[in-house]
Amino acid sequence: MIHERIEDFAAALPSMRALIGLDLGEKTIGVAVTDSFQSVATPLETVKRKKFGLDAARLGEIIAGRNIGGLILGLPFNMDGSEGPRCQSTRAFARNFDRLHPDLPIGYWDERLSTVAAERALLEADTSRKRRAEVIDHVAASYILQGVLDRLRVIRAQ
Repeated sequence: MIHERIEDFAAALPSMRALIGLDLGEKTIGVAVTDSFQSVATPLETVKRKKFGLDAARLGEIIAGRNIGGLILGLPFNMDGSEGPRCQSTRAFARNFDRLHPDLPIGYWDERLSTVAAERALLEADTSRKRRAEVIDHVAASYILQGVLDRLRVIRAQ
């Protein structure tokens, strides 16, 4: 089930299950995961995009292998907050993925500036240009997912 509001996503999550966060690009999908306590997001891998069926199969393997209880997709709003073609593409991915995994709660998170934050962190860590190119997508996914975890803590404390 797809949830537009993070509060609805939080209510749908099973307890003691990890989350997966995705940074969907045109050529790659950055993947990050949490621990089962949903306390910290960790970059996992970057999936080279092929076609939806193959991409979804790889993500399904990760979901099954890591006991994932929810999926977050970074929603690439324009800087003015409007939705453009990339948001539409992300929403289409979510609808198609939901058909394959109808019991998996799916939520969205504003991903504006996540790649900028990931790039800054990698630069501060003195990561080489080549290595940054290899890891930027899944590091960005971890920034998206960590933002969700921080928000979930606030929601659960209320």
